[in-house]
Amino acid sequence: MSVTDQIRETIEKNDVVLYMKGTKTMPQCGFSSRVAGVLNFMGVEFADVNVLADEGVRQGIKEFSDWPTIPQLYVKGEFVGGCDIITEMTLSGELDQLFEAKGVSYDKDAADKIREANA
Repeated sequence: MSVTDQIRETIEKNDVVLYMKGTKTMPQCGFSSRVAGVLNFMGVEFADVNVLADEGVRQGIKEFSDWPTIPQLYVKGEFVGGCDIITEMTLSGELDQLFEAKGVSYDKDAADKIREANA
């Protein structure tokens, strides 16, 4: 199976996927830690893919999405963005709207707490 097929299969089989440096329980960079932290705090079930464990996936995901940086968040097969975009969407409420539109469960109260803490 090619790296592209492997990436496509992972994104198709999981509602929410975070390609990151490290894992959701042990992030290996600040940007990955921020996005994983938001998802964990909001109670979102997500698959984490550690790009540090496979150089092919690390390069392949950048080509797949045509996005140069890690982390990368996918929701229901759709590329959403990296750390800055996810942070902005969380603070504006757009991430809540995306999860609602896509039928992804999350803790609305937790999302509100993030916004309150950053107001």
